[in-house]
Amino acid sequence: MTRKMLVTSALPYANAPIHIGHLVEYFQTDIWVRFQKAMGHECYYFCADDTHGTPIMIRAKSEGITPEELINRVQEEHVHDFAGFGIEFDNFYTTHSEENRQFSEMIYHRAHQRGSIIKKEIEQSYDEQEKMWLPDRYIKGTCPRCQSEDQYGDSCDSCGAHYQTTELIDPVSTVSGNTPVLKESMHYFFRLGDYEADLKKLFERGYVQQSVQNKLDEWFDAGLKDWDISRDGPYFGFKIPGEEEKYFYVWLDAPIGYMASCQNYCSQNGLDFDQFWNNEEFEIYHFIGKDIMYFHALFWPALLMSAGMRMPTQLFVHGFLTVNGKKMSKSKGTFIMASTYLKHLDPQYLRYYYASKLSGDVSDIELNTEDFVNRVNSDLVGKLANLASRSGPMLTKKLDGKLGTLDEKGRVLTGELVDAKSEIIGHYENLNYAAAIRKIAALADVCNKYVEAHQPWSTIKTDAEGTRTVLTAVLNAVKILAVYLKPVLPQYAEKIEQFLAVEPLTFADIEVVLENHTINNFVRLIERIEKEKVEAMVEESKQESTEPQAEVVEEKVELTEPLAAECEFDDFMKVDLRIAKVATASAVEGADKLLQLELDLGGVTKNVFAGISKAYKPEDLVGRLVLCVANLKPRKMRFGLSEGMVCAAGPGGEDIFLLSPDCGAKSGQRVH
Repeated sequence: MTRKMLVTSALPYANAPIHIGHLVEYFQTDIWVRFQKAMGHECYYFCADDTHGTPIMIRAKSEGITPEELINRVQEEHVHDFAGFGIEFDNFYTTHSEENRQFSEMIYHRAHQRGSIIKKEIEQSYDEQEKMWLPDRYIKGTCPRCQSEDQYGDSCDSCGAHYQTTELIDPVSTVSGNTPVLKESMHYFFRLGDYEADLKKLFERGYVQQSVQNKLDEWFDAGLKDWDISRDGPYFGFKIPGEEEKYFYVWLDAPIGYMASCQNYCSQNGLDFDQFWNNEEFEIYHFIGKDIMYFHALFWPALLMSAGMRMPTQLFVHGFLTVNGKKMSKSKGTFIMASTYLKHLDPQYLRYYYASKLSGDVSDIELNTEDFVNRVNSDLVGKLANLASRSGPMLTKKLDGKLGTLDEKGRVLTGELVDAKSEIIGHYENLNYAAAIRKIAALADVCNKYVEAHQPWSTIKTDAEGTRTVLTAVLNAVKILAVYLKPVLPQYAEKIEQFLAVEPLTFADIEVVLENHTINNFVRLIERIEKEKVEAMVEESKQESTEPQAEVVEEKVELTEPLAAECEFDDFMKVDLRIAKVATASAVEGADKLLQLELDLGGVTKNVFAGISKAYKPEDLVGRLVLCVANLKPRKMRFGLSEGMVCAAGPGGEDIFLLSPDCGAKSGQRVH
């Protein structure tokens, strides 16, 4: 029976580029959607950029552009990166849209009419130096539950607790470094606890994985608290109806962006939104990371309940990515941007490797660079692609490119592959891609043993028709394996379809036998990974973070790099931070990111290499003031001696921010 499905991934935040950690989720979702379509089901994949919040506003202001200009630019970057990795959305939209505004206001009004929206006077953190209210992620301090230090203002990464920013111990503004003051402000709250019983019923029918359910039980035991859904201006987002300086919190309108993207798709294609989103014939599936399951498992369905809208069918939660046994690290070159990867390596490698690790639970998956090279070269190139490359060219060069018919041994071989269909379908359906890949690789082993046993490269000299029969079996096996791999490797499968001269393959084609069929010339399917290319990618990622950069604070963020080892106060006092004027600046030949700067510290000059060439032109820096570490021990680099370090902030690439030109400081002045 044909199923109808709407599928979403969590919305990428429009304040940073896509990195290989993000790709875990988009690969997982894209593979599942491609599988469902290959099964003949009606399946739509919707997503959008998450565009609202204080971080967007602050970054746009620092760049001298509007928030709209920033989010449009970032969306182009995201779309380019997703396309590069073969992630195929039916619609990729934005939360800063009229559709999203209308849905947000509609749901808000319905919740308000049910008595689920209330007002409260609250104490809120305020940065007097910066004259701004501080969102959760712009405050750090000690967790009020487990006493872990350096935690954000809304949740603890150590114990997983969620709390109000006012509960944080020893809070500090991440904007100015000052202790925030508390001021009263009227806010809007959603009464989450009103929906506890209905939420529990939702979970009883298997809405989430069991490990997620266990975490939800902890939150239920602690009691569901009212959810603050408003933010004070200035803020980039949608105004709450009837208010001038109150805005919807980004987490209210972000998941509504799924609906807005669907509505936009329907409008573009002359379809009825209600026949999609509000039609019980359609199943709705959300894919998210475990860091945001509190919002998606509790707030989102409760919000839909308050508006009288249908519930999603299931929420799939996945873990994070670790690289070489640790969280992604800029200093080690393992914090790899999607665009950087695409410069060096075939995206199919990463799709295959992640698929070989994903098992449908919330465990973190590990990218080990050595294992990555070995597994792709051994399985994908050595077993799967090699099966086709040693058979197709032989048929076209020696036997006019025409398949014969299967003999009994050939039917046994292909029959074994066909018999695995139900098992592999089950693995894909249950998101256990790792098991599917293991089974496919094992079937490839069976096929390669068949080739070795029949040695067509020898028999072609004495028994051409017998060899044709053997190659007919092998290439039918190649076709079946291509169908099994197509959700993971669509580009690989397309090349096989091209040289086998067949229409786009689906799971319905597994039992179809190619006999007395003429194929096209073989096209190379995939190349071996060169270890040197992986090393070059890692090295470029290191260069992208040559200078220490403050992590971009987002209202939705996961810690992707462990905190450095603690240092004593006396250690910190050794650092001599000085204002310096850039006397000269020039590009560094042979370096992609570096500029060579001559810094004037008020009579003392230092030669410094800074990884900022993507953000600043040399001629724009001359005469500008920068903040530098003046007493850093000189370090011999490939391009010369670096005698200091320029301090900057930002995620990297084009987004690096130096000292403000109008800071009022003087060259040589020490910063305390």
